[in-house]
Amino acid sequence: MNTYYKPNLKKRELLSSLTIFLLIQLIIGMILLGKNKTTTMRRALALFAAILIGGTIYAQNNGTSYQTALGVKMYPGAISVKHFVAKDKAIEGLGYISDDGFRLTGLYELHFPIAGAEGLQWYVGGGGHIGIWSNNWKNRYPTRPGGLAIGVDGVLGLDYKIKGAPLNLSFDWQPSFNIIGYNYFEGGWGGLAVRYTF
Repeated sequence: MNTYYKPNLKKRELLSSLTIFLLIQLIIGMILLGKNKTTTMRRALALFAAILIGGTIYAQNNGTSYQTALGVKMYPGAISVKHFVAKDKAIEGLGYISDDGFRLTGLYELHFPIAGAEGLQWYVGGGGHIGIWSNNWKNRYPTRPGGLAIGVDGVLGLDYKIKGAPLNLSFDWQPSFNIIGYNYFEGGWGGLAVRYTF
């Protein structure tokens, strides 16, 4: 049985989801408006960890499956939203902001259950990205110009929904190739994602 797709949310779950969404907006605001980016990011991650711990405690009494998950993916430290549009198909959006600029990525993923491992699936997919990089980017990488970057992305990974807790973990590799702007292959994107599910 696939524990990912759940078309109808109860009112209590919807209220909980709305609360989490508003807290995530607060975190994003802290990141964007903070003067000291390192301190602001630490505070935002601490707040996000508190949300996850609180959600875990809540879920121990009310285990749920999920259709949507919201969290953080390392590398690069992006906000990640994953939503199942069908039983075995999901879309994932990633937003990354730094002093160098920002990058938005959209992925379409096909999920396949792993026999004998409840809640564990592997997935594969593709999509694209757009980014805008500042002069800080040019200073850090002198051979790469700043400005607009548009490209294609692939993804291959494992996804695990923790039974009885509103947590989803995934580990993936997300290679990308820039086709507009500085043309280059980037093989280091992807990594561990921790998401709150609702």
